Amino acid sequence: MSAVDQLFSDLRSKKQKALMPFFTAGDPDIQTTIELIAAAESAGANLCEVGVPYSDPIADGPVIQASYQRALDRGFKLQQVFAMGGELGDRVAMPLVTMVSYSIIFRVGPRQYVERAQAAGYAGAIVPDLLVEEADDFSKLCSDADFSLIQLVTPTTPRERQVRIAQSTSGFLYYVSVTGITGERKELPPDLVENVDWLRGQTDLPICIGFGISGGDTAAKLAPVADGLIVGSAIVRRVAEASDRGQATKQVTQFIGELRQAIDSA
Repeated sequence: MSAVDQLFSDLRSKKQKALMPFFTAGDPDIQTTIELIAAAESAGANLCEVGVPYSDPIADGPVIQASYQRALDRGFKLQQVFAMGGELGDRVAMPLVTMVSYSIIFRVGPRQYVERAQAAGYAGAIVPDLLVEEADDFSKLCSDADFSLIQLVTPTTPRERQVRIAQSTSGFLYYVSVTGITGERKELPPDLVENVDWLRGQTDLPICIGFGISGGDTAAKLAPVADGLIVGSAIVRRVAEASDRGQATKQVTQFIGELRQAIDSA
């Protein structure tokens, strides 16, 4: 059982929902990312998604794309993600997972990536561009290592394919609430609840919803449907707009606290 599995087991027993913020590693710098993740846990986050900057991001909207480019422009290297995980291990108790392109995993070597990530304290990886037809070997590798392989399904994914994706996923299933790229949205699809309910009937995995969560109102609407909520662009935007590390930490802490309250009150 991975740390992600244990978290959702504990939350389900308490009838609580997970809150998972997303931070881009190295935006604006690694030390700020560390401080933000630690602050997020203090504000009520249960799990954290660490984005690994990549020059050709998959499904990311302009806010997250820009954060990746800023980190790359400042000389981001993959080793910094592993070093950051090791430092965070002394400061946070919540599980950490990377959001990482499979091309990076392939370049490092799948087994080597899992071993290095686990040694650094990461409990799993969200891999948005891993095709289900090519996922079996990596899924088994992750399963054998108790390392969660988290995959995405979208509203336009055929239902037969959604089932196949769920079968090669561990930790939780990432349900993309809207078609297209990441970003904050005012309205969510009217058939979202129906689609998630159908998917829940096909798998025992926790289902977390991401893409489009802009604030407490959106979070409150989605919390009853999901096992957890993933919030990315709204957080990354606040980090980008902050004038310094202190302001970024203050704004992110306040925002995550508002999300936590909205989820718990739903």
